[in-house]
Amino acid sequence: MGFYEYMEPYRNFDFQGFVGHVTDGDVLRALSKESLSPLDFLTLLSPRAAGHLEAMAVRAREITIRQFGRVIFMFAPLYLANYCVNRCAYCGFNAGNSIQRNALSLGQVEEEARAIAKTGMRDILFLTGESRKESSPDYMRDCVGVLKKYFANIALEVYPLETEEYKMLAGAGVDGFTMFQECYDEKRYAEVHLGGPKRNYRYRLDAPERACRAGMRCVNLGALLGLYEFTSEAFFTGLHVFYLQHRYDACDFAVSLPRLCPHIGSFEPYRAVTDREIVRNILALRLFLPRAGITVSTREKPAFRDHLIGLGVTKMSAGSSTEVGGYANHTTDDQFDVSDKRSVPEVLAAIRRKGWLPVFKDWQTLEKDAVV
Repeated sequence: MGFYEYMEPYRNFDFQGFVGHVTDGDVLRALSKESLSPLDFLTLLSPRAAGHLEAMAVRAREITIRQFGRVIFMFAPLYLANYCVNRCAYCGFNAGNSIQRNALSLGQVEEEARAIAKTGMRDILFLTGESRKESSPDYMRDCVGVLKKYFANIALEVYPLETEEYKMLAGAGVDGFTMFQECYDEKRYAEVHLGGPKRNYRYRLDAPERACRAGMRCVNLGALLGLYEFTSEAFFTGLHVFYLQHRYDACDFAVSLPRLCPHIGSFEPYRAVTDREIVRNILALRLFLPRAGITVSTREKPAFRDHLIGLGVTKMSAGSSTEVGGYANHTTDDQFDVSDKRSVPEVLAAIRRKGWLPVFKDWQTLEKDAVV
C-alpha cells in the first residue's frame, strides 16, 4: 500500500464540516495528548484553534527545544537550470512563458558554489526545472561532483526520478530530498498542471517513497499553499510525513510551508493564505510530528520569518537567489520573487537576537571537509 491508498479514507472527507464543528473542548483535548492522531492534527488546524495559539506555542516551543535544541539549521538554494517542459499555471518556469533559459556548465556551478560557500553556508539545495534533456540525472550527478567539494550537506529538489536514479545520486553524494506535491487534491492538481509529465499526479505522489527506498537520509515534503483550500492541503502534507515516518524509520523527515509568490505570469491563488494560518500550521505540525523538521524559506517576509523562530521552525534559508546563476552573476529570470532579501549575516544576527543559534551543518561525511 502506498500513500495514495493510505489517504483514501480522507479523499472525500468533509474538511470544512469537520473544522466547522470543532469546539474549544476538542482543541483542549488534543492539546492534552502526548501523541496526536491525524484527526487531532486536523482539530489543531481548525479556525477554533486560533483562540488557543498561545497554549499551542508554549507546547511547540518545549517540544522543539527537547527534540532539536535552540538551533536553526541554515541552507541556501542553488538553481542549476530553468529549462522546463511543464505548463504549470502558477510557475515562472512554465514552458509557455517567454523567459531567458539556461543550464549552468560545470565551471559555472563551481563559481556559484564558491560564491555561496564564502557566506559560510555548508548546506545546499540544488534545483532544476523539469527537462530530462537539459537537466538529466547524469548532469545532476556531475554537478554533485563539483558541489561536494564545497558543501557538507547536499539536497536536491528536482522532477520525480526512478528509485535507481535516486540511488545513483545518493551514491554520488546527495543526502537530502525535497519535493512539493504542490496540490494534494487530485482534481485541482489536474486544473493547474496543464501539460507535461508533471500532470502525472500518482507518479509525483510516490516520489518521496522512492527516495526513501533509495537511501536518502533526509526527506522534506510540502504543498504549495494557496493552490487549493488551506486546511485540507495542510492536513495531507502532515499526513504524508506521518505515513512515511512509520514506514521508513531510518530517514529524517521535514515539512516546508511555501506560499504562492508573485512570478512571471498572471496566476491568482485559489485563496490567499494568511500569516496566522501559517503560524497555526507550524504549531499543529510540531505537536503532530515532534521529530520532523520544519523549514521556512525566503518566500516569507523578514519580520514574519523572525517571528517564527522559536515556534517550531528548525531550518531557514538566507541570502537566497531563485535565478540560474544568481550568485555569480550569470543570471536568468527567477522562478518567483524572494521576499526576504537580507544577507546571510543579517539573517544570522536576527536568529541570535531571538536567543537561538544558527548552525551551518548538522552532518558531515567521512570525506575531507568542504573547501571555500
